[in-house]
Amino acid sequence: MADDGVLLETARLTLRRFTVDDADRLVALDADPEVMRFLTGGEPTPAATVRGEMLPRLLAQYDRHPGLGRWATLDRFTGEFLGWHALDPSHDGAEAELGYRLRRAAWGHGLASEGARALVRHAFDTVGVRRVWAQTMAVNDRSRAVMARAGLRFVRTFHLTFDDPIPGTEHGEVEYELTRSDWPGVRQEWDAALRAR
Repeated sequence: MADDGVLLETARLTLRRFTVDDADRLVALDADPEVMRFLTGGEPTPAATVRGEMLPRLLAQYDRHPGLGRWATLDRFTGEFLGWHALDPSHDGAEAELGYRLRRAAWGHGLASEGARALVRHAFDTVGVRRVWAQTMAVNDRSRAVMARAGLRFVRTFHLTFDDPIPGTEHGEVEYELTRSDWPGVRQEWDAALRAR
């Protein structure tokens, strides 16, 4: 990792470590009802939670599991904060949960998929995890499409019980995954597609 905290760059994105200076950006991201629609039913994450719980936990993760964690996603050319991408580590760091949350202005441009694919490649080729997985609500078609474009495959639908369920909960949650044994085939497909351009 670079001294400036940059994990990786793609054609359009820079993924770097979060810092305490990013607190306001995270608060603003989670304040958008559409961004939070499939997470909290549109309710914002309280600023005190972001500053006192979420951000300290994210910062501590970097040293515990190098190469894994949650990364601020920036426009590579302007430096504008777009949101985040994540490889949240399992307890032992052998698996990682793929995640992404982008500002609404960044939607519809393939940026979530671009960052997700770069992190999947990083997870297997650099970190050496055995599995990358992701979950979302079954009705969250956009997020499911990103998972599929990142090489993850549908595994199951399951149902959780919530005290205060949000609309769509009745359809369940879905899980997608990509294992180390399946990664070489996905990587070959991606590399072939790049060469064909």
